[in-house]
Amino acid sequence: MMPQLSTQIRLAPWWRAFVVATRFLTRIPLPEVPGGGEWQAADSARAALLYPLVGLLVGAILWLVVWLLGAAPAPVVATLVLIAWVWGTGALHLDGLADCADAWVGGLGDRARTLLILKDPHLGAMGAVALLLALLAKWSALFVLASRLDSATIGLLPISAALLLIPALARAQILLLALVTPPATETGMGAALRACLPLAAARAVVAAWWLLAGLLLGWSVLGWLALAGLLLWLWRASMRQRLGGFTGDTAGALVEMTEVGLVLLVAARLG
Repeated sequence: MMPQLSTQIRLAPWWRAFVVATRFLTRIPLPEVPGGGEWQAADSARAALLYPLVGLLVGAILWLVVWLLGAAPAPVVATLVLIAWVWGTGALHLDGLADCADAWVGGLGDRARTLLILKDPHLGAMGAVALLLALLAKWSALFVLASRLDSATIGLLPISAALLLIPALARAQILLLALVTPPATETGMGAALRACLPLAAARAVVAAWWLLAGLLLGWSVLGWLALAGLLLWLWRASMRQRLGGFTGDTAGALVEMTEVGLVLLVAARLG
């Protein structure tokens, strides 16, 4: 009994962190954070390290939708997978993308004005355009994937399994962004994440997820890695120029950009 009890004690903080990360990044109806009590920095650190795992859970939901639909017409599959993608994440990262689009255009190059618009909950014209384009891009790519479910593979996986990895790798971008970029402000999600993130563990987590992707995707992973790295580099440069660092909204926008980029890359290779 003692070894079992010891294992439970060791796993309890990680289960707590998994619940926190999942409730933050998705709409999956998990119970309240187990254990209660005061929130500690270590809890935030563990939760951040689990972001890619939560992304894998999102991907599993998308793959399950594809599997359940079976031989349904490709437009139907693409539409229902996109609905599951948006609903399952609560449009969290889409909101970040829309806020950044509004802020980058409406901020007129002024840091203070850009930060002010980022905090504004209202949706502007540029944000609406960004949402429309992102959703259209995802739907188009999903349509191509759904049209080739019976014949296409990628590495060791059927093409539908690409949906497992894309959300996970996109959320690994949050850790990588925090590793290479300072927070834009002294408060907010960006500052909290940078303050609590264990750097060595975060590097190991990012490397492990990309290594797993390489084992499953084969040489195709090089294209995925190059695109994800390019998006991170370009968006980081823009953040540094405009804000001096990253915020929660800009991290969410990076996740959405990475998801759109990777799913379009897969679709383009199929075409």
